[in-house]
Order: sequence, then C-alpha cells, then structure tokens
Amino acid sequence: MTITLGPGSTVMFTGDSITDCQRLESEQRLGSGYALRVAGEWGLRHPDRAVTWLNSGIAGDRVMDLEARWQTDVLDARPDLVSILVGINDVGRHSYDPDGHVISAEEYAAGYDRLLAPLAEAGTELILIEPFLLPIRGSVEVGDVVLDEEVRREWRAGLDPKIQVVRELARSYGARLLAADGLFAGLAATTAPEYWAADGVHPTPAGHAALAAAWLRLVA
Repeated sequence: MTITLGPGSTVMFTGDSITDCQRLESEQRLGSGYALRVAGEWGLRHPDRAVTWLNSGIAGDRVMDLEARWQTDVLDARPDLVSILVGINDVGRHSYDPDGHVISAEEYAAGYDRLLAPLAEAGTELILIEPFLLPIRGSVEVGDVVLDEEVRREWRAGLDPKIQVVRELARSYGARLLAADGLFAGLAATTAPEYWAADGVHPTPAGHAALAAAWLRLVA
C-alpha cells in the first residue's frame, strides 16, 4: 500500500550525510541528493499538489545523535510524513570515535524505536530506508576512515543486523520500507558498484536518482 500525499502536506527527510548533502549550503535547504530529486520529481508530476519538503539530515549522525535533536528538528515541525535513513555511522563511527564505542544492534534498535514511537502516536506516515554498503573493491577514504577490504568486511558484519532491525521496525510500525541495500546490490550486479557510490557509502548522482525513484514508488 502506498502513502498518499495531499495538497499542503509536509515531508521531513532526516538522517546522516546521505540525506544532508550540504543542505545548509543549498538554496532550498534540501541539499543536492535524493531529497532534492524527490521534491523536484514530485513537483513535476503533481503541480496541483504542493508539498512542503524539509531536510534535517546532518553528516556523521547516528541514531543517538538523531535522538538528541529529535524534538526540535523533527517533532516540532509536525510533519505528515517522515523519511529516515540512518545506520552506516552506527557501524562505521566506532572505527575512529575516541571512546571506541561499538553500537550493538540492540542499542540501535532501542534508539530507533524511541524515534518512531512519538511519530506513530501522532499518526505520522513513515518511510524507513535501509542503511547500505556497496561492495566496491580496493581502498577508499570515507570521512577519516580508510575503507579497505578488511574494514569493509567488519562494516558489513555490523551492518547486516542493523538492516534487519530496520526491516523489523518497519513491520512493527506499519511503515513503508525502502530496501536500499537490496536495491543497490541489484544495481551493482550489472554495473560497477562505484557507478552508484564511489566510496561504497555516499551515492553518486545516479545513486541518488535510484534512491529517489524508489522513494517515489512508495508514495501516491
């Protein structure tokens, strides 16, 4: 079942750098990624159904970071639909956090649940986007981390349980699930994964277009 957006609806995108995409430096405050592409394509298709599009993504954020700013950055906006993409930093940040803290799937699930509970209570529609990691080869820099084959295996081992958490929460809350990890795995099977995300984490323009197209298929 798709989500229906009527005239005057407010949509909030939130998450980490993949959603952020330098939003504060952009004219519409939507950044240069999938959030902007969704808003543009929606406006082209539905000029009679104006929607307010908001982006509160912040690069580097984990679930705990979203939770710390959830009231002011998300709940206070009273959105009709919230779209969340968060998780890769809950896997990767431990590689260079000063305290070396490794975020377990249980901690991730509990924090994510606390984000969703007040939205569900308010009757807010939800789109949960799986965190993802593309199987690129060689070594690349992702932030302050050199992502080589060994680190990539560690990240994948930590990411898979968190992807399962997102799937389970989507079922529990009746949210729409955007299965982004599977989406990119399928795309990478026929095209070099770097075409969709040069570092395996941050989508290229084509990768953001793929996310936006999948997102729009969930909304009517």
